[in-house]
Amino acid sequence: MVDFAAEGLLDGLHGEARAARLRLLAALHADGVALDELRAAVASDTLFLLPAERRIGGPARHTRREIAAETDLDVELLDELRRAQGLPTGDHDERDLTDADLEAARMARIFLDAGLEPEDMIEVARILGRGLSQAAEVMRRMTLRLVVEPDADEHELAVSYADVASRLEPLAAPMLGQLLNLHLRHAVRAELLRDVVSSEARDVAVGFADLVGFTRVGERVPPEELGAIAARLEILATQAVTLPTRMVKTIGDAVMLVSPDVDALVESLLALVEAADEEGEQFPQLRAGIACGPALPRAGDWYGRPVNLASRVTGIARPGTVLVTETAMDACEADWRWSRVGERRVRGVREAVTLFRVRPPEA
Repeated sequence: MVDFAAEGLLDGLHGEARAARLRLLAALHADGVALDELRAAVASDTLFLLPAERRIGGPARHTRREIAAETDLDVELLDELRRAQGLPTGDHDERDLTDADLEAARMARIFLDAGLEPEDMIEVARILGRGLSQAAEVMRRMTLRLVVEPDADEHELAVSYADVASRLEPLAAPMLGQLLNLHLRHAVRAELLRDVVSSEARDVAVGFADLVGFTRVGERVPPEELGAIAARLEILATQAVTLPTRMVKTIGDAVMLVSPDVDALVESLLALVEAADEEGEQFPQLRAGIACGPALPRAGDWYGRPVNLASRVTGIARPGTVLVTETAMDACEADWRWSRVGERRVRGVREAVTLFRVRPPEA
C-alpha cells in the first residue's frame, strides 16, 4: 500500500478534504495510475481530471516505438505529427500513449496509403490541432460548469466530471465530423478549392479590423473581462461576415477577413464596425482597413502585399471608420460614399499610399 502522505500528496489538507483526496488517490492508483502521474497531477492541481481523462482516452499502455511498428509509421513522423497537433512527445520507449493515440496513428497510415504526402499531413495536423485544442478547452470548461457544486469535495467532483465527460465525449466526434463536412461543402460552393490546388497568388481583397485602445483597456480591467471583449469581437465578426467574404482568423484584438469581391468585404467591415458601436460605451470601438492585390493562400491563411498593407492601413484609421486604398476603391462597383483622406506614409511601403474613407450609401 502506497503511503500517499509520505509522498507529499496530502500536504496542506485536513479533515474531509484530506479524506476525499485520499479516496481519490487510492481509487486512481488501484486503477493503474502510476505514482509519478499522481505526483504531476497534484502538483498541477489537476488530480480531479484524471478519472475523466482515463475514461475518454483509456489508460496509457503503448510506447511510441510500439505504435510506429504496428502502423508501419516512421517514429520520427509520428513525433512530427504529435508536435504539429500541439501534443507532447517523449521517450520512444515510454509507455504513455493510449488506444486513442494508436487509432490516430492508424488513420495517419490510411491517409498515407491513399497518397497524401507527409508534409501535407503535418500541415493539416497543425491547423486542426490549433483549432481543436481551443475547442477542447472550451468544452472542458462547459462540462465543469455542469458538475461543480459548492459543497462537493475533490473525490465527488472527480467522479461527477468523469461521468458527464464520458457521456458527452461520444457526441463530440460526430459533431466535429459534421462541422468539417459543412465547411468542406462551403469551400466547394465558394470555389475555394482553387486555394488548395494552386500554388500561385490570386487577386483578393484583404481587410483587418482591430479594437481601438485594447492594450490600455487591458491595464484597467481584469483578464476575464479582457478575454470576454476579444471573444465578443469574434462573435460580432462571424455575424457580420457574408459570402463570399470569410473570416480568416482572429489575432488577439483584431480579425482578418478576405474576399474575392471588394464590395462584399467593404459591406462586411462596415457592418462589423457598426455592430461594435452598438455594443455601447463599455465596448471599444473598431477601426478597419482594406487593400487588394495578389496574395498567396497557405494553410487557411494568406500572405502577400495586400495583407501587410491592409494591416498598416488599419493602424492609420480613426475609431469607427473604414479606410480603403485607392486601388481597392477603384475595384468597387457599389454606390459607396467616399471621402479622400490623402496620402500617407506606410511602414514597409516605399511610395506614399492614397487612402479613402468609405461609408454606406445614402438611405
